Amino acid sequence: MLLVRPVPWTAALGLLIGSLFFLGGCSSGQQLESIQSQLADLQRQILQLQRQSPTKEDIELLRQEVARQREALLKTEADQGVRLEALEGMIERLETGLDDSTEQLARLAQQLAATNQELKAARTSAPTFGAGASGDRPGVSGQDPESLYRAAYNDYLRGNYDLAIQQFQEYIGTFPEADLADNAAYWLGECFYRQEKYRLAIGEFDNLLDRYPRSDKIPSALLKKAYAFLELNERSQGIVQLQHVIREYPSSDESNLARQRLRELGVDGG
Repeated sequence: MLLVRPVPWTAALGLLIGSLFFLGGCSSGQQLESIQSQLADLQRQILQLQRQSPTKEDIELLRQEVARQREALLKTEADQGVRLEALEGMIERLETGLDDSTEQLARLAQQLAATNQELKAARTSAPTFGAGASGDRPGVSGQDPESLYRAAYNDYLRGNYDLAIQQFQEYIGTFPEADLADNAAYWLGECFYRQEKYRLAIGEFDNLLDRYPRSDKIPSALLKKAYAFLELNERSQGIVQLQHVIREYPSSDESNLARQRLRELGVDGG
């Protein structure tokens, strides 16, 4: 059986002081509450020490430590007040500047979410290729399927849309039955969409729907087709396409984005 030896009074005092010095450098609300709690504990310790008749020197030392910690607490609260005031001012200025841009920001957030989904899908379906600089790659013609797709997709990611369009078209024309042919058709439409050539983008998304009806890129193509109609101010067509996405793919991420866009348009998303 282990015997528990009593902790010397001076050792207990050292532990309390050490914990308070650690907390004195903190600045969060929870940490401030912890400091206040520790101060209350110290005050209780003083009363306990008085009842146990410790030396006057020990009690005075503890009282001095309480005073120092009170000063640290006041300084921390003052510093927090200054920081909070600065942050509140910054937030107020930002809110004032963004009042007239809410719809635009919501649209940008939606486009970002859609792009993230597209990149995620691309990483899942695209094969793994060896690294290489774009300047070292061979010409478009004569490449094997993987190299050609890699070159086209890398140019899309870099924003070299004209070159990506050329290479995706080459890939689809040369390897129409390849595993990534439907992906190439989708990214071809995305290239035109990024160039704000919305009518051409719609045409390419339609080509994907016609040629690869079982592709896993169909929901994304339908969603971006709807976006393209809306960018062309063809509201009714855009709404029909968004509703089609929700109806045909109700559990997809694209369906959630379609509902969000319909709400922004003031239409019940179901």
